[in-house]
Amino acid sequence: MTPSTSSAITLNINGEKYTLPVDHRTTLLDALREHLDLTGSKKGCDLGQCGACTVLLDGRRAVSCLQLAVAAEGRAITTIEGVADGERLHPVQQAFLDLDGYQCGYCTPGQICSAIAVIEEHAAGWPSAATDDVRPEAGVPALSAEEIRERMSGNLCRCGAYVSIVQAVAQAAEVQGKESAA
Repeated sequence: MTPSTSSAITLNINGEKYTLPVDHRTTLLDALREHLDLTGSKKGCDLGQCGACTVLLDGRRAVSCLQLAVAAEGRAITTIEGVADGERLHPVQQAFLDLDGYQCGYCTPGQICSAIAVIEEHAAGWPSAATDDVRPEAGVPALSAEEIRERMSGNLCRCGAYVSIVQAVAQAAEVQGKESAA
């Protein structure tokens, strides 16, 4: 008996459950774009190097072109379509608009999803390669431009909007910090 190469899976995307038949080799990116018409995540390099397909899996960033859809079953998947709160943009989305953190817009969904995770990782005290003092007693480092650039380094922008992207991440982190303190 030949084992099956496809099955029906249920994905929890942006708080909604979707059941779909997929070949076991289908990437999460292709399931989102081709099966569910969630086209915000972009197919850039299809090698996990550009970050255009970045989504959040259980709140952690993941390049969806390397993630198999079957392996995402049972996990909370957030795409760019799910980061806003109704008509109210997520602070990262708003900062990208305010500071022109995009040009052609192709990489923007992945940049925004990655930035959301970057801000959370930083707030949780996770160090980066740019963190000077990684000892726990040193506390959370400042979210400097150098820290942001290092933490966002997996997301490429062919238009070169990096200066605005760094400013947008810093502004969004400040806004979220104020909202958390309130």
